[in-house]
Amino acid sequence: MTNPAWAPLRVLLIDDEPFQLKLLGRQFAQLGIGDVVACHDAREAVDWLAREPGRFDLVCCDLQMPEMDGVEFVRHLGQQAYAGSLVLISGEDNRILQTAERLARTHALRILGALHKPVTPDQLRAVVEAAVRPVATPSPARQRLPYPVDEIRDAIARGELVNHYQPKVELATGRLAGVETLVRWNHPCDGLVFPDRFVGVAEDHGLIDALTRHVLAGPDGAIVQARRWQDAGLPLQVAVNVSMENLTDHRFPDFVAQAVAAAGIAPSRLMLEVTESRLMKDPIATLDILTRLRLRRIGLAIDDFGTGHSSLVQLRDVPFDELKIDRGFVHGAHARDDLRAIVAPSLDMAHQLGMETVAEGVEDLDDWR
Repeated sequence: MTNPAWAPLRVLLIDDEPFQLKLLGRQFAQLGIGDVVACHDAREAVDWLAREPGRFDLVCCDLQMPEMDGVEFVRHLGQQAYAGSLVLISGEDNRILQTAERLARTHALRILGALHKPVTPDQLRAVVEAAVRPVATPSPARQRLPYPVDEIRDAIARGELVNHYQPKVELATGRLAGVETLVRWNHPCDGLVFPDRFVGVAEDHGLIDALTRHVLAGPDGAIVQARRWQDAGLPLQVAVNVSMENLTDHRFPDFVAQAVAAAGIAPSRLMLEVTESRLMKDPIATLDILTRLRLRRIGLAIDDFGTGHSSLVQLRDVPFDELKIDRGFVHGAHARDDLRAIVAPSLDMAHQLGMETVAEGVEDLDDWR
């Protein structure tokens, strides 16, 4: 079945195997796409892109090619800021395909997938549908950030930071068990701004403590919201991310304990998620503070386990009671042996340590199962 919207698609094929090149060209023709240029090597494709840089909407490239391989060609596309879609096609194993796909994303390319040879008609149809789908344009706020430190300081003072909440559900039953707090900046001009554009600046300029205290215990902070839910018959545990920068102030455990007591909720209703995105400035002080938080019955979670500096050393040294497996290992695990090989032992280890586990990035039923 063809779609009239597919006909204008302009395609560049690169493969050093004549049969594969002819087969792909025929499959595109069967989908009603006639503007297809076939190249037997990547250098020929580079010449086409140099002559007509805006011509091609979709590039399908083999990985294993002589002279210039697919990885080199992807690097070239990134350097030239190619704005169309890209599909990688290869007979190599899954690990190489997945790595090449991640590499394409680091070059800011619109990668639609990595396919094994031979490509089936259904796979190619899905690629074409994705290639003609409109791409969302980043909002002006995302394009403008990161923001200057003075604006972030003023935003905290004016109470422009707001909390959104993401549900955490029990895997076995689907019952709502808690929420994770996600801070956003309700910017007066740019709308809703995401934390990756201002939290790092706050950490670098000594504002993260004020930001965290606002998120935790501000007038509409997570602790206050937990009490509101409790009064409404929803005794949910509320998780809040804290920076390593928060864990250098010996007053922090007392601040948290006092805020929880003032709100009238049990300390166990609060879970502090620690992501070691940067090295500890003072490991002794950090361990001191984390241990004192646990003594006050505040929950501690090791966030994004397996990434950055979050590792077995932290599990050994810090009294965490929850382990969060990073979404990079969870999303798509139903279809990938390498991800399951990481997720399964992480779950077993947490179980043996008596820890709860949270799997981030479960977005479909297959990963849930």
